[in-house]
Amino acid sequence: MNHVIFLDIDGVLNSNAWNQSHQKEISGGTLIDNEKVMLLSGLVKRTNAGIILHSGWKHWLTGELKPLRKEAEILSAMLEREGVSIAGITPDHSTEEIRKTKKFSMVKAGEIIAYLEQHPDVTHWIVIDDLELHHAEIERHQVKTDPDVGLTAEDVRRAEKLLLGTS
Repeated sequence: MNHVIFLDIDGVLNSNAWNQSHQKEISGGTLIDNEKVMLLSGLVKRTNAGIILHSGWKHWLTGELKPLRKEAEILSAMLEREGVSIAGITPDHSTEEIRKTKKFSMVKAGEIIAYLEQHPDVTHWIVIDDLELHHAEIERHQVKTDPDVGLTAEDVRRAEKLLLGTS
């Protein structure tokens, strides 16, 4: 896999605005906006990229990428309906305190770098996340989404240019 998308979920495949207007779906365990999944799948297909989950959601998958929670099961099913899937997850550098406070942004950059070191075949990569990741090299590869909106067509255009090296 030469092209990789390091994917966050919250603030990317959903948004604060979507979450506020879909409380019933959230309480039912869906948490994902299908329109955002369709945007992502188009990007994956056009760039032939693999999705590497670096979100806190990765804790809801086994090492074999099998869902452990309803939310992860729904995410996997939504991706599969669009013809894409999660190809891997970043290593876990979180502590119990980070997991408890959900401050994954403190370790995400290190996890991405560790993944890249373990996978020298990755030649082109981007990060799609709504959080500041506090690392200059990572930020050069990041498409930072607005958590109030989530992934947009404009974000996808920027991501495609970054991933294919056309910008």
